[in-house]
Amino acid sequence: MARVFLLSPANCSGLRAQMVMRAGATFDLARRLRQPDGAPLGEVFSFMSGLYFRGKLAYARTFAAAPDRGCPLTGEGVFVITPGSGLVSPSALVTVRMLQAFARVDVDPAEPSFRRPLMAACRKLDERIGARCEVVLLGSVASPKYVDVLSSLFGDRLKFPLAFVGRGDMSRGGLLLRCVAAARELEYAPVIGSIVHGPRPPRLAPLGRGPFEARP
Repeated sequence: MARVFLLSPANCSGLRAQMVMRAGATFDLARRLRQPDGAPLGEVFSFMSGLYFRGKLAYARTFAAAPDRGCPLTGEGVFVITPGSGLVSPSALVTVRMLQAFARVDVDPAEPSFRRPLMAACRKLDERIGARCEVVLLGSVASPKYVDVLSSLFGDRLKFPLAFVGRGDMSRGGLLLRCVAAARELEYAPVIGSIVHGPRPPRLAPLGRGPFEARP
């Protein structure tokens, strides 16, 4: 089945965001962000968010199955939700100025500067992927931050990994990286009507012990 992934954004106001956007920062990614071409969004958000975004991006790129409709928008089947710019390819180049603009927008469905660009981008995506393509959100489904907008457009096609229930961000990131290593895709369920809160699952074992074994 055709499937695209939507990744929730990194915190553009957090400590690691401030670190990479600092004018005096000398490490490679910070220097590239200050250049006119910038750096890939996926790389930047992976730095800002660490394990969680890195896991989301690796998993989505591994298992995305975008419909082949001759449209550049659906070429890789992976899109990042951004504050104020809707859906953006993780390969798109961003600069410090763009990240600073992201940081000024509240990730809140009641905030027009967040909601309107996301609605417009999702409508455009919906038109191009077709009615049989699933849309999997790799992000929080227990709050209305993304679900309110996405479910209003994609309905029952909006899905999430059932294994996310009860896990924190770090655990989700670790799980997704283990899935990539094992070439094992998770089970998805529609966001609408699903139980999105649950007990914390057993801690993941270190990667060397097997990707899905719990600690004793």
